[in-house]
Amino acid sequence: MREKSKLILLVILAAASIAGYLFIELGPNWDYALPRRAEKIAAIVLTGSVIAIATLLFQTVTNNRILTPSIIGLDSLYMLVQTTLVFFLGSTSLTVMNKQVNFAISVGFMVLFALVLYRLLFRREGQNIYFLLLLGLIFGTFFGSFTSFMQVLIDPNEFQIIQDRMFASFNNIQTEVFMMAIALTGATLLYLMKFVKYLDVLSLGKDTAINLGVDYDYTVKRLLVIIAILISVATALVGPITFLGLLVVNVAYEMFKTYKHSTLIFASALVSVVALAGGQMLVEHVFTFSTQLSVIINFIGGIYFIYLLLKESKK
Repeated sequence: MREKSKLILLVILAAASIAGYLFIELGPNWDYALPRRAEKIAAIVLTGSVIAIATLLFQTVTNNRILTPSIIGLDSLYMLVQTTLVFFLGSTSLTVMNKQVNFAISVGFMVLFALVLYRLLFRREGQNIYFLLLLGLIFGTFFGSFTSFMQVLIDPNEFQIIQDRMFASFNNIQTEVFMMAIALTGATLLYLMKFVKYLDVLSLGKDTAINLGVDYDYTVKRLLVIIAILISVATALVGPITFLGLLVVNVAYEMFKTYKHSTLIFASALVSVVALAGGQMLVEHVFTFSTQLSVIINFIGGIYFIYLLLKESKK
């Protein structure tokens, strides 16, 4: 009963955050402002939900609560793709200016990269999941270094285009891209429903899951592909938010103290919506757009990450 009450409380908080963002200081020109705020809040709900779900799945697969999917280098690859497009094609090229094409290219490269990593991981028997994390960390560092190298050589005016994509932004969400994101996310989450029943067992570890009859490699492969698609969609839609998933999933763990992923999935998504909607209200009405929401989230998330590391070291 307590879990149900907490979920209801989170639903109320999420609804209040969404309503607050939509209607606070709406002004007399509400017929102009309200539809644009509705687009932003829809992007916030979608992005927050998929990042939270992907991070929860990733922590379950790796059996580690201080890891996020960004550790395999998807955020760094996104910035490399954006920098490469501007570097070779220019900021006025159709590929950069057309949001739909840019979205498709970004998602395609990130998912392809993840599939290559998974292929390396599962090519031989006995490969540890942490081998994947090590490869992702190495590739992420390489992508980041190569991106910095191209950014040094690029025209300063065109660097402004790239700089805008370094931080997540919910401004100027393109409806066409958003509809593509919804369609891809919806299909992915429907496919995820097939594997939700295995998540509670996977959280017990590989050996236990195998002993209880789970086809571990098959299930983990599919879950990792789902994670890659969800993170790719969120990153390509609004930009990288490194610590959001780590923050909201651990808050959900602390609130519910349960192993049931049917509860944790909804709880993590709701906490993420509250954090993003509340944070965007701060950005617009308190900081008056002087900073980005991702900066606030990464600052708080980074501090929380250090806290988790110190907490784990004391055990």
